[in-house]
Formats: sequence, C-alpha cells, structure tokens
Amino acid sequence: MPSGQRAQWKGFLKFGEVSCGVALYTAASTSDRITFNTINKATGNRVNRIFIDSETEDPVPREAQTKGFEIENGHYIIIDPEEVSAAIPESNKTLEIEAFIPCSDVDDIYFDKPYYLTPDKMGGDAFAALRDAMKKSMVAAIARTVLFRRMRTVLIRPHGKGLIASTLNYDYEVRSSEKAFEEMPKLKIQGEMLDLAKHIISTKKGEFDPATFDDRYEAALADLVKAKLEGKSLPKPKKVQVSKPNDLLAALRESAGMMNAADDKPKRTAANANQGTGRQRAARGVASKAASPGAAPRRKAS
Repeated sequence: MPSGQRAQWKGFLKFGEVSCGVALYTAASTSDRITFNTINKATGNRVNRIFIDSETEDPVPREAQTKGFEIENGHYIIIDPEEVSAAIPESNKTLEIEAFIPCSDVDDIYFDKPYYLTPDKMGGDAFAALRDAMKKSMVAAIARTVLFRRMRTVLIRPHGKGLIASTLNYDYEVRSSEKAFEEMPKLKIQGEMLDLAKHIISTKKGEFDPATFDDRYEAALADLVKAKLEGKSLPKPKKVQVSKPNDLLAALRESAGMMNAADDKPKRTAANANQGTGRQRAARGVASKAASPGAAPRRKAS
C-alpha cells in the first residue's frame, strides 16, 4: 500500500480459477498544482457558488434540484437521482481478466487514466505469479469490472514490482483520425529533403526522462504568488521568439548544419526540472516571507 495514499477501489483480480485481493491507487494527480479561489474584491472573502433558475433567476436549494436530459432546446426529460442510481450496473468487485494480448495491440489513444494495482497481504503469491508470467510472456491483460459507477474496460500491464491498470476509452468516445486528417494534402517527401530530415532525427536521439520537462505555466504561477507575497513587481513574461519563415529545404540544411556543430561540443546533462511542484515552490515563498523579521500579518482570503 502506498504510504499515506488512500485506495480508490478495492476488490479482487481473477485470472482463470485463481484470484487475489487487490487495490487501485491513483497513478497521476493534479492535486499539487497551484489553485485559486474566487474572492470578493470588496471584502476579501471567498465567494460561494449558488445555483439559480435560468428563467426566474431565483436560487434553487439542493433538495429542489434533479437531473434532466435535453431532448430539444429548452425541453427536458426529468430523471430522478434514484432512477440514475438504479441504472448503475451491479458490481461484484472483481477485475476478471478476459484475455491476454500483445502490449502493442492497444492504440494509446484509447488510454484514459492510469492506476497502480497492488496486492493485499494475503494475495501476494498469486499476484506475483501473474506479474512475472506476464513479463516473461510480454503480454498485457484485458479485464472488465464496475469502477466508479460505470462498467469499465481495463488494460493491465506489469510495472516494476506491481501492475499498472489503465482504464480505456470506449470506441464511441474516440474521435475518428480519418476525419481529423481528411483535409491534409497527399505529399510524398523524398530525395535530399527526406535525407536531411532523417539526419536531424538521428542526431537528436535521446531517452524519455519526465524529470527534465518543466511545467512553465506552474512555475510562472509560483513566481507570481511569491512576488505578490513579497510586495515586488510582477515578473514580466518572456517574449516568444517567432521563427522567421524560411524555404523548407534551406531550413532543413541549416538545421542539419547546426546539429553537426552541436555534436562537436561537449554535451550537458539535462537539469532535473522536478524541483518540487508549483504549489511547493509557492509554499516555500510563503514560508520564507513568514520567517523574515518584521513580516506583516496577512489577511485570510478564504
């Protein structure tokens, strides 16, 4: 069980006649991003959300609210929350594996959300047997169960000491790539232009390291919060350098030349950009301000 993290779902993983207790934990989260509250400028107090009738503009209390499906503009079929609950498929709390497939069979456009799949204390042997067998066979597993009120298809893959369970989008949810690219002209690049493009690719090969990618927007928000706390002028945004339009072949030749020159220079190690989240950087600014002598008390905004 991940330290300090609450399981999003607990149940059983079944393959053949073997089953073991498992839990799902969120693998990716936006909770560390900087967030803002809506504030009343006049009072500095936080603003609450109130639902109002679209015609009368009268407030509608929670007990008077229900669900509705729009059949035409302004006309709805009323559906009670109890009816919605009754339509939710029953859950047997079991991720039942239906098939093992090559990992490359699923287009990543179908991937929805990733979860860490871990065993409970009593199911460790069966869990490890499945994990190791999948690794050696180089396969992923397709399973189905009710997750978060909906029947979901889940792709399960070995990952380190555990498994990754990714919920998959349904086919009707994935938009057609043919429609997305239907207006693209049919071009066949060959000769020097293709060779130069391939050369640039060969000189820029590397490895994926997520720690080297920084969230510039989050960093800018952290700098903004810190500047406001310290009473300094707001940081000026950096000017975006727009590339000048060039002849494509000339641009490729220039890029290839730059790549060759770069190969002759000593390579620098990419800096680790994961020096804490934007929220943590902003919090450090708060702590620094609070710790400084003579720091003025701050009015609470929410």
